[in-house]
Amino acid sequence: MATGRTHRPATRSRGIPEATVARLPLYLRALTALSERSVPTVSSEELAAAAGVNSAKLRKDFSYLGSYGTRGVGYDVEYLVYQISRELGLTQDWPVVIVGIGNLGAALANYGGFASRGFRVAALIDADPSMAGKPVAGIPVQHTDELEEIIRENGVSIGVIATPAGAAQQVCDRLVAAGVSSILNFAPTVLSVPEGVDVRKVDLSIELQILAFHEQRKAGEEAAGEGADTTPPAAPPAAAVRRRAGGGTEQGPDGDVPAVMPA
Repeated sequence: MATGRTHRPATRSRGIPEATVARLPLYLRALTALSERSVPTVSSEELAAAAGVNSAKLRKDFSYLGSYGTRGVGYDVEYLVYQISRELGLTQDWPVVIVGIGNLGAALANYGGFASRGFRVAALIDADPSMAGKPVAGIPVQHTDELEEIIRENGVSIGVIATPAGAAQQVCDRLVAAGVSSILNFAPTVLSVPEGVDVRKVDLSIELQILAFHEQRKAGEEAAGEGADTTPPAAPPAAAVRRRAGGGTEQGPDGDVPAVMPA
């Protein structure tokens, strides 16, 4: 079976926009669900709704693949599954190493979706000597001293970093030096990589903080709606207005706080 070392996805050479590439896995997930239910065809509107995009964007994305639905019939589900899988490089075997087998790394190792999507966990690697040889998801953990040899023997081009933040950059540097050209980073830090190396960052805490922002905003809007004050805002004090007119520092509504705070 072909490995990731000798084959690369064709998306860049075919000029498919990165935004479209980012949506292809969404379409594939929706199409796979339809295929599992033995649905033969799907309209652009139905598939777009299942993938969470609008139908015009979906049709534009598929035009980059050279795939056009039949009016009144829609898209052939099985053919689209194959076409998108091929475009994403999922019709071949991609050996992956996971570095950092703590709680998160172990959870990733036990994830059953890798194999069904064209990825094979070739090795689990950890810096803790006491972890060496212990099986996780049926795979014995190997020490980081063996990292370069493991990558070379398995033809690995995709690495997953699930280490603490302080160790992530060093691990990244070793992966890149050993020939890994794509990295999925779960460590809460930004990695520095040379040109030609792709990094995708997954930060669960940031995603939760964004959700907290939206929850806070919704709560504020609800509170404002329940106790809306229709009284017009008071005009700023005359002293503040005079100071602005005189060319001094711009004042806030209270006349003593700068309207634009320093960063």
